[in-house]
Amino acid sequence: MWGRLSSLPIAYWIRTVQEPAVRHRAGWKACSTYKNKEDFKMIRNAFKMKLKPGMVEEYKKRHDEIWPELLKELTDAGISDYSIYFDEESLTLFAFQKLSDDNTADNLPNTDVVKKWWSYMADLMETHPDSSPVVDPLREVFHMD
Repeated sequence: MWGRLSSLPIAYWIRTVQEPAVRHRAGWKACSTYKNKEDFKMIRNAFKMKLKPGMVEEYKKRHDEIWPELLKELTDAGISDYSIYFDEESLTLFAFQKLSDDNTADNLPNTDVVKKWWSYMADLMETHPDSSPVVDPLREVFHMD
């Protein structure tokens, strides 16, 4: 589901905040932080994908029946609070997820279950030759807790 995100260093598309108002040197996304450094941090991650015309109901059906082994793989990688929204006009899928500070999401494209899911979903969306979805990271421009 992450397409070519794995080819980008995580610092390129997420901004991890060590202290309030201090940004990571190269990233764009933001993470929630807590008042004490010892507290756990969550990274907010958003990206978009493109659905083929007429495929939204099948896309939703397949996600309603998501495989338990895929959910486990995502959870084990530190992903939570994962939602995907659909813009009918542009056929754009907008995904939002939270990543734990110690997430291993960059490794997901190498797992068998993710590769199998990509193949299963490839007929519904724009993909690369390896069936991974075309993914465009999104830059956060506003956040309110």
